[in-house]
Amino acid sequence: MIVAFSVAPSGGPSAHEDGSVHDAVAAAVAVVRASGLPNRTSSMFTEIEGEWDEVFDVVKRATEAVLPFGSRVSLVLKADIRPGRTGELDGKIERLERALGDADASAEASD
Repeated sequence: MIVAFSVAPSGGPSAHEDGSVHDAVAAAVAVVRASGLPNRTSSMFTEIEGEWDEVFDVVKRATEAVLPFGSRVSLVLKADIRPGRTGELDGKIERLERALGDADASAEASD
């Protein structure tokens, strides 16, 4: 399974003057990276791939790492559950890029 999640503190002194919560997010991402599971972080979400129990254990620990930064924590989560599949964190992107390449080639051929 792949889980994309975003976790952020609120209700405390965690935000920087500009409203950024990057220190809290860094604490969560450090937990994800230390897990050893395949992962990727973008500007808004962290994706992690593995089996149900191991992925949700990491999400729980990452959320707990944010708790000291505020009086409450917000967690947004989306899961792609495909039993028997692995390597999909990169595989989905590779298939997308191939499809885009095919579409570009088709467009060029029709010019």
